[in-house]
Amino acid sequence: MKLAIATTINGQREEIAVHPNQTLLEFLRDELKLKGAVEGCSVGVCGSCTVLIDGKPVSSCLTLASNIEGKSVTTIEGLSQNGELDPVQQAFLKHQAFQCGFCTTGMIMAVKGLLNAHKQPSEEQARDYLSGNLCRCGTYKEVLAAVKELARP
Repeated sequence: MKLAIATTINGQREEIAVHPNQTLLEFLRDELKLKGAVEGCSVGVCGSCTVLIDGKPVSSCLTLASNIEGKSVTTIEGLSQNGELDPVQQAFLKHQAFQCGFCTTGMIMAVKGLLNAHKQPSEEQARDYLSGNLCRCGTYKEVLAAVKELARP
């Protein structure tokens, strides 16, 4: 049996049906074919599945799809507008804040959430927000450089 819920996904109001035990990550990838959020650890410690719910970063592998009732979900696919990359995406490209790319979407979404909460975050705030995102390639320095550029007045 599926539950009917109303939500907004990437700016689009949706009436959807979800299984009671279905994670948001499963729903986004399997039902909506939004592949940007990636399953890494499945226990919410790597950050590769990060999406924004009402502007705040969450692990979609730990969030039930039914919990997005009445909320706004933004995935990496929803950041660019009218063919233009979001400033966070542009900063990641400029500072080469990725290597293999596996963690990149989660990192970008975490930084977007950071900037939603703090317009000019300190390095300490950036490190705190990114503490739940693991990068095996070690691009933390480049990610912090991107955040530093975005935090300029």
